[in-house]
Amino acid sequence: MSSATHSQTSAHAAIGVMDSGVGGISVLRHVHALLPHEHIHYFADSAHAPYGNKSADEIKARCFAVADFLIEKQVKALVVACNTATAAAIADMRTRYALPIIGMEPAVKPAAAATHNGVIGVLATVGTLQSAQFAALLESYGRHVKVVTQGCVGLVECIERGELDTPQTKALIRKYTAPLLAEGADTIVLGCTHYPFVKQAIQDIVGSQVTLIDTGAAVAKQLKRQLEEKNLLNPGTAIAEVQFWTNSTAENAAHVTEQLWGEQVEEHRL
Repeated sequence: MSSATHSQTSAHAAIGVMDSGVGGISVLRHVHALLPHEHIHYFADSAHAPYGNKSADEIKARCFAVADFLIEKQVKALVVACNTATAAAIADMRTRYALPIIGMEPAVKPAAAATHNGVIGVLATVGTLQSAQFAALLESYGRHVKVVTQGCVGLVECIERGELDTPQTKALIRKYTAPLLAEGADTIVLGCTHYPFVKQAIQDIVGSQVTLIDTGAAVAKQLKRQLEEKNLLNPGTAIAEVQFWTNSTAENAAHVTEQLWGEQVEEHRL
């Protein structure tokens, strides 16, 4: 897509939001709340979730495939609502596509500002924690605080199955938050877009004295800023439609999407 074709992009076009699965719906909620007049296509690449255990090349290939699909739908902007995908692929995506692309990053900066005792914990996928992007974040914002990281193998899969409040999910949360609490973390970053869906379970386990931080609202604001700068905000006043696309093979995929979105959806299967 050349910048010439992009300059003709209509403000009435939809926004594309993509994730390895259903986790990005946590970001989608913030986007829809802030920009209710924007049409949105949400793509859950659930057949290939989680991205956290894949190589950077595999993740890039998936991101290009999903982005190509959304761009065929004439979207005017892309939100990569996945920390692992952002870390692995967003630089290459910005080179390849001439439209605004907004990514995620674990909220190390706001956590460093919020902590009282200087110890912050980060819950994320192994892919995010091993990325150069995360190393750069720590270099920028983690210098004056102690950052304790924890890869959460298996937690995304629980959330993909809609198991937000099961004994297995809570056992994983206990296991992964214990080392952070042992180090004295008073602030914990939810460094994966799936994790806000178990935020209440995490809060119950770590206690009300620990602050939990996620980045969905910041991403929605950044998207709005970029659309404003490019005169791409939808001038309509009606509440716009959100369409869901998935390549999930799970029988209960639509049910999980509705559970996380909070209302009935028509989900397109690919």
